[in-house]
Parts: sequence; structure tokens; C-alpha cells
Amino acid sequence: MAADADAATAARRADPFAPLTSDMLDVGDGHELYVESVGRADGIPAIYLHGGPGSGCQPDHRRLFDPERMHAVLFDQRGCGRSRPKGSREHNTTAHLIADMEKIRERFGLERWMVVGGSWGATLALAYAETHPERVSGIALRATFLGTQAEVETAFTSRLAQFYPALHEDFLSVLPPEERARPVQAYYRRILDPDTAVHGPASRAWHDTERALSEHKAAKTRIDLASLNVWRTLPATPFMEAHYFANNSFMSDDQLLRNAGKLKGIPGIIVQGRYDLLCPPETSARLAQVWSGSEIRIVEEAGHSLYDAGVRDAVMRSIADLATKAAR
Repeated sequence: MAADADAATAARRADPFAPLTSDMLDVGDGHELYVESVGRADGIPAIYLHGGPGSGCQPDHRRLFDPERMHAVLFDQRGCGRSRPKGSREHNTTAHLIADMEKIRERFGLERWMVVGGSWGATLALAYAETHPERVSGIALRATFLGTQAEVETAFTSRLAQFYPALHEDFLSVLPPEERARPVQAYYRRILDPDTAVHGPASRAWHDTERALSEHKAAKTRIDLASLNVWRTLPATPFMEAHYFANNSFMSDDQLLRNAGKLKGIPGIIVQGRYDLLCPPETSARLAQVWSGSEIRIVEEAGHSLYDAGVRDAVMRSIADLATKAAR
């Protein structure tokens, strides 16, 4: 990967979390990925997988890794963040992302690395590790999501109605009555509709509902129905989520659990918020039952977000603990 320009490197190196490298990597199919690395070039290798799908890496994600011990690679997945073409769903599947990770690993000349991810990032981490177990030194997960339609359906229907009944009513009200029997599928169709008048309100309503479910103490627990048709920038994640989730995350049914035997011998730590409404503790428990060598670390008084109290620190500790095992 190309190093930062010399003129800027010296100034930025005073910040231990400034990128060692940053570049665009051509992975084929018309896609270029933004890829950066942080820490020590001779440190313990790791790769960070952002969530969504559809979000992207943030500068704070670099700070999950000890710059004195780690060599961490972060990248924006196809169509996400700074990768190009932005928002593209063409040639964009789980298999493509796994192949991209291998291209990145080879570009850095790494034999094995720790894989770190939360929510959708946890899905991709597991899918990659089950495809290339020989390349994985350890797995640090937060908020286990197995990429199944059942998980999404439950979160946005019965669990939403149980914990936020008024928000559930708002969520349904965006749809015409004849589409409310299967609201999640209806939202997928609307979000992926090319007409802005259709996908605009649906994407905003989906985004606001998901945000409430992701926060332990939600800032907003209702959809502002009057503003759904107001022209403004649309959130990015609903479009990529609809693309992936409508296709069962481009995996077979229960693929990650059925193939969990391939994780044998790979140490893993699962950080789980006690009150995560999107990725509840039962999902992490199911995974741990079939993945020998894994452990669950519950964070009390926390939900789904990396920034709920105690979650970020728990993720950092899990990475540090796995790094110690990898260094032995």
C-alpha cells in the first residue's frame, strides 16, 4: 500500500493512531476499496470489519487497537464509505467481500491475522473465518449477527412491538395497509425501488427505527412521520442492508452455525450487550455452543452500540487478550 506523503507523515506520526498507509485498492468488478493501516508495520496483524452493511470505517475504530502492539488494517467494504463507486450494489455479495479481504491480506503480505467485527462486521468475520480458517489467528466479535432473515424479521416486528409499541405503529404506518402483514419484506422492496418518492420515506423510517433499536437509551423512540418526505440527504445503510438482507446475506440457511466446526482451534471472544435488541444474547449463546474455544463477555447495562457504556472498553480488552495469545 502507498505510504502517506512524506510532507504530511512527520506531522501525523505524532498521533499514534494516524494511518501508516492509505490507498485505494482495485479489487475488480469496477470496485476500488479504501484501505488504511495503523499501528506498527511489524505488529500483530489484525483486520477490522465495519457494520451495516453499508456504513464504513471511522477514525475512532483505529483506536480499538494498541498502536504499540498491533498492525491493524481497516477498509470500507464495496460501495461503502470512501470506496468507489459509492453505494454500488453491483458485484456486491458476501463472497465478494471475503475475496476482497484475501486481496487485502495478500497486498500487505500477511500470513495470518486477527479478525475483528461487530454486528454485520461479526457476520463477515465469521463467514471469512469459516472460508479461510488457516488465515485467522483469533476472532473478536461484538453483537453477534448470523446474517439470517429470521434475526432481522424478529428485531423489526415482534421485538420492536414488545419494547417500542408506539414506534412499531409508526414503522407500520409508513406502509399501505395491504403491505403490513410482512413489513420487513415490504420495506426491502420500497428501499430498493428506484423512485425517490418510494425509497426516500422508507429508507428514513428504516434508519430511524434501527437506530432506536441499536441504542440502550434511545434518543428518539418515534418516527417523525411529517418529515419523511422532506428533501434531504438519504442515509446510506438502509440501501445496502436491504440488498443484503433480502438475499439472506448471500448465504445458505444457518450457514454460519452449520459451518462453525471450521472455527475449531481458533480462539474467539464475543462481546455481548445484555440488552441488545438487534443482536440479543441468545444469538451469541447459540454460536458459542458450537464454537469450541470461544467465550462470551457480557456487558451489563449495554445494548447494541459500540458506544454504549462499557462496550468499547470490552472490545479493546478482547483484542488485547487475543493479541497476547497470538504473540505466544
